[in-house]
Amino acid sequence: MALAFHHTPASVSTQHKDKPGVLFLSGFHSTMQGNKALALEAFCQRNGVQFTRFDYTGHGESAGNIDTGTIEQWRNDALEIIDSVCTGQQVLIGSSMGAWLATLVALERPERVAALLGIAAAPDFTHRLLEPKLSEAQRMSLQAGDTLALQSHYDEQSPHRFQQGLLDSGRALSILGRSLPVSCPVRLLHGTADTDVPYTLSIELLQAVESSEAQLALIKGADHRFSEPHQLKLIEQQLAEILALSP
Repeated sequence: MALAFHHTPASVSTQHKDKPGVLFLSGFHSTMQGNKALALEAFCQRNGVQFTRFDYTGHGESAGNIDTGTIEQWRNDALEIIDSVCTGQQVLIGSSMGAWLATLVALERPERVAALLGIAAAPDFTHRLLEPKLSEAQRMSLQAGDTLALQSHYDEQSPHRFQQGLLDSGRALSILGRSLPVSCPVRLLHGTADTDVPYTLSIELLQAVESSEAQLALIKGADHRFSEPHQLKLIEQQLAEILALSP
């Protein structure tokens, strides 16, 4: 497997041995070494719950060129991990773009997904947020087959690089504005101070899923990173509640 991952099996000696595992899906240009992934891994290890984190193609330790990455490729990466690495049902925790991919996985593998937990969810961000920021010159450059590099205020040394394929695949795999046959419990957390991804996208995702067990919590003052210690505790609390809901 060309994908880098880290998998912790469930502990058979704990009361949670029969609970679903947890699969973490990171954001665009993020890796499995982020604060949220590591904090959730530690939480699951303390509770004996199976946990898996991984890097998409071209991200972190995984092989491939991130410049040519697409939503379809990264969704397929997540499907490969859930099919080949994870055991049993999974709670999918998606951060930013990861929440979009987690929803796509739930649509493809409904029998494997026990619940969804989205953090600063960014469904359809490629055409909702990214495309509108492009100048005409940038659009023409992409259409000519060039790679575009946009500065990220999170990491000034590593601009976000992508090609036209990212935008095309994003439109092809759009999930907002229609009913989504996702019936598992859904929990969404989004900060009111998120200037990268407006919380209205989480509202739209909440409205799109068919689940009757869907909730959105808006956290006053939280930004897109959602990685402060008290915010990580909120994520852990949501996960604990989800695991308690699971049969």
